[in-house]
Amino acid sequence: MRLLPRLLLSLLALMPLALSAAPSAAPLQEGRDYALIANPGPFAPLAGRIEVVEVFGYTCPHCAHFEPQLAPWAAKLPKDVRFTLVPAAFGGMWDAWARAYYAADQLGVAKRSHADVFKALHDTGELPMQNVGADELAAFYSRYGVTPAAFNEALRSPGVEQKMTGARNFLRRTQVPGTPAIIINGKYMVRGSSFDDQLRIASELISRIRSNKAP
Repeated sequence: MRLLPRLLLSLLALMPLALSAAPSAAPLQEGRDYALIANPGPFAPLAGRIEVVEVFGYTCPHCAHFEPQLAPWAAKLPKDVRFTLVPAAFGGMWDAWARAYYAADQLGVAKRSHADVFKALHDTGELPMQNVGADELAAFYSRYGVTPAAFNEALRSPGVEQKMTGARNFLRRTQVPGTPAIIINGKYMVRGSSFDDQLRIASELISRIRSNKAP
């Protein structure tokens, strides 16, 4: 009966040695952890900050699954890091939802409604995946205090059209293969084997850029 406590104490004593002998995380490797963008450039002027872009699509199930994990990570980013959502304006139904995001952003309700749009599409089915109409979108966003007239006006506004053009240009230049995609400073396309891995790699790239040790 006395051997077990002694054995446990011995194991506890050896734990620091075992941890110190454990190999450190492997350094980031191009091609495995990230890809270098051939025609680099940030989505918006950096102004001394580090830019993290998520290219997303509301109808993308992977984006919907990533959002509950990505949001708290993004909320904890340091002040010198700017997190920007860029809707994937790939054409077709992608454009309809990208335009809806930018209309909501212009009206100041994008942050409050972002996670709810995913839920309405992938969980409750309140919104249709394809052929969503302006009236359906206006009715949905009315719960955030936006009148249907204001939302429809925003959808057709020059400001939203300009943002759509900016998103398309960014997607074309960075050659985003799909969603969700994380791009840092318009230069690094994050890869990874899982959502956890993507966020780990993104955090490491941010740290290295900040310390001027970017790969």
